[in-house]
Amino acid sequence: MTSGNDSGAAEDDRVTGEHTTADDQGPGGPARTPKKPRSFWKELPILIGIALVLALLIKTFLVQAFSIPSDSMQNTLQQGDRVLVDKLTPWFGSEPERGEVVVFHDPDNWLAGEPTMEPNAFQTFLSWIGLMPSAEEKDLIKRVIGVGGDTIECKGTGPLTVNGKALNEKSYVYPNNTPCSVDDQGGQFKVKVPEGYIWVMGDHRQNSRDSRYNQSDEHHGMVPVKDVVGRAIVIAWPINRWDTLPVPDTFDQSGLAAQPAAAGWAVAPQGLALAGVVPVVWWRRRKQ
Repeated sequence: MTSGNDSGAAEDDRVTGEHTTADDQGPGGPARTPKKPRSFWKELPILIGIALVLALLIKTFLVQAFSIPSDSMQNTLQQGDRVLVDKLTPWFGSEPERGEVVVFHDPDNWLAGEPTMEPNAFQTFLSWIGLMPSAEEKDLIKRVIGVGGDTIECKGTGPLTVNGKALNEKSYVYPNNTPCSVDDQGGQFKVKVPEGYIWVMGDHRQNSRDSRYNQSDEHHGMVPVKDVVGRAIVIAWPINRWDTLPVPDTFDQSGLAAQPAAAGWAVAPQGLALAGVVPVVWWRRRKQ
């Protein structure tokens, strides 16, 4: 309600944010004109820069994408699959465990004679930010069968034994493959894994040049733990192949003296880097 001396309408208390009028003056003088939000196109280079920095940090410390170039891990992994490899957990001192699928640097020229890909500029850029493996990196992917202190043995066609315990490998060994091979020089063996090393084998047992066939190298077929890049945890591409890569139940049986499982495997693909900066920009624009 207005008094009889009022000659005009009641004051409008709304502020548009576009300009300042005399009615907007405060006790200390004219109100400050709010800043106009920065143009999205001006902020786009900043967003891209932040996203690239986050992608590089993720690649270095969290996860990295790797492609599968061969059939040695069938049917668990197929040629052309893209897997995400956890690189965070090893920073906290965790070591590979039996049953895990791991990526590791070539320990001693295991890839001699293998063809190398010549990447184009776009593939080189994707490798730089971690969305593709570098063509210069000599990396392999296999399953950990034994860790330091384990005794691993293959007799006849199997089963494969670890510390005297037979492994039931039906869930991951390639169909119609036998766990052990009798028709080649590396198929029959008994080894003890030194501390600081792992023994690895491919799931496609009759088509995998793994620890069995590199026993004449510097490490006698073992892979130094320091050469392990990380654990493959997810098949990320193609979409119809999306799946996790858990440790098979056979490695949980009593008597294997398994080490405590590491917790907190990170699953954060680099594609989340750009999405991660969106809330920051929204907050900044709200503050303006």
